[in-house]
Amino acid sequence: MAKKIRLIARLDVKDENLVKGIQLEGLRKLGRPGDFARAYYEAGIDELLYIDIVASLYGRNNLHEILRQTSEDLFIPVTVGGGLRSVEDVRAILQMGADKAAINTAAIRRPGLISEVAAAFGSQCMVLSIQAKRRRTGPGWEAYYDNGREHSGLDVVEWAKRGEALGAGEILLTSVDCEGMQRGMDLALIEAVSRAVSVPVICGGGAGSAADLAAAAKAGADAVAAAALLHYKKATVPALKAGLLAAGVEVRRCG
Repeated sequence: MAKKIRLIARLDVKDENLVKGIQLEGLRKLGRPGDFARAYYEAGIDELLYIDIVASLYGRNNLHEILRQTSEDLFIPVTVGGGLRSVEDVRAILQMGADKAAINTAAIRRPGLISEVAAAFGSQCMVLSIQAKRRRTGPGWEAYYDNGREHSGLDVVEWAKRGEALGAGEILLTSVDCEGMQRGMDLALIEAVSRAVSVPVICGGGAGSAADLAAAAKAGADAVAAAALLHYKKATVPALKAGLLAAGVEVRRCG
């Protein structure tokens, strides 16, 4: 039986607002993240992904109240990222109702944190977030941090492999080049990372249609994250799932 792809709604948060940009810049306020999350939950989304997109810059995660409200009413897996720098930070968001922690900047700065989180809460909780940009010279992609602003010098595929070896149970792979463009996802990137690791790969960045999500799934993604596509009401959750099924991609049906 073909694997079932998870459809995830990504909600980028700045202060108390849901925001959306293009290539992680030029952020536009869209409203209260909890309202969007509830609508997606009621429509049949499989998981939610909350990212505090300025947390690493300011050294704190501001999602605790939003997360608390979400966990009281919505009963699907929730992943939280942004500004998580220690086992204690992860413990705090788990106590507020998160199921998994997505870590990018702190993992790049101190890779041992991946193993520490995995040891404390299990590998299934530790999601290595990778913001990928295609190299301007030479092949491949470089991993960035601080919301796509800073070079790490790390090759994305090698960093994904190392993250898995250190204990990451999932990879959250975002193409910064495609993010917000709604012109299709970086399929070569998805395929390269999916082939390199055995843990699930969540891919995001660039989806403008169900066909784009289906292409990502066929390139190897285990889960697909949609943001602008849903936030701007270009498609609904049931329509995306129907499109995936029509394209031959197994996904949990709504209702």
